[in-house]
Amino acid sequence: MKLLIIGGTVFLGRHFVEQALAKGHEVTLFNRGLHNADLFPEAEKIRGDRQGDLSALAGRTWDAVVDFCGYIPREVRAMAELLAGSVDHYTFVSSISVFSDHSRPNDENGPVGTLEDETVEEVTGETYGPLKALCEQAAEAAMPGRVFIVRPGLIVGPHDPSDRFTYWPHRIAQGGEVLAPGNPAKHVQIIDGRDLAGWMLEMVERKDTGIYNATGPDVPLTMGDVLEECRAAAGGTATLTWVSEEFLIEEEVGSWMEMPLWIPDAEEYVGFNAVDCRQAIAHGLRFRPISDIVRATLAWDATLPERELRAGMKREREEELLAKWSVAQS
Repeated sequence: MKLLIIGGTVFLGRHFVEQALAKGHEVTLFNRGLHNADLFPEAEKIRGDRQGDLSALAGRTWDAVVDFCGYIPREVRAMAELLAGSVDHYTFVSSISVFSDHSRPNDENGPVGTLEDETVEEVTGETYGPLKALCEQAAEAAMPGRVFIVRPGLIVGPHDPSDRFTYWPHRIAQGGEVLAPGNPAKHVQIIDGRDLAGWMLEMVERKDTGIYNATGPDVPLTMGDVLEECRAAAGGTATLTWVSEEFLIEEEVGSWMEMPLWIPDAEEYVGFNAVDCRQAIAHGLRFRPISDIVRATLAWDATLPERELRAGMKREREEELLAKWSVAQS
């Protein structure tokens, strides 16, 4: 197939392009060339900014387009309308953040967020989900019946720039006493970028359409499972100290970013790690073992220069909280 990739050099897009090229597809990348510009020398590269002039794409034809970096409905609409006569199939990468109600598990028909002013284009924690929902609608309006919308949860694994999962194997590999959040039996949902990319490519090859939630795995996964796999991969030298959720809240520990994977047990978050992905699984989505994800993440992380992670608790803060917890338990 001839594939046009919007983005394609960071994380999920990078995995997708790697797998598409390995399967012999002809790939054209459209991006600004700001990230990993030297990747994929065998692919055609068109430099451009979707916020500006799209004329370099006019008059060309592809079998399918995959849009990894659409956040503003106006820009997605412009891209989809331009390509409506040039491609047969449009893939838009959305997010489970589109859902407006996380107090229960959502399937693909769950209510999505809205904006009182749909001309808003500033992406914030409050507008991100509703803007993604509007992007979905813009793509479908421009190419009705030809759009595949994928809604991932937390994407993890090698090349993740967010460090929202990498923090755990990285920190546990450093050894010592590690602060672990809340209840080890609490369920979490993640998906490896390599698994998601491979499944998306299969969907594109079949030109499947519709909306699909895509997080995982397909068996229950707990916070304890994740951290114990990190301990095993790192040689088992770290010790995990599980502190209560009440203590974390009292100490104003930030969920998700300061304490990755942790979401408080509040009623409004009950469904956040229980998104219904049965439809994607029925259409071929498969998941590698958590042990594979952890070991691959740890191996990739070891190749990077010493750096300050973008997510996770600072060591000084961790030590301070562990000391307080120890006193509270004595």
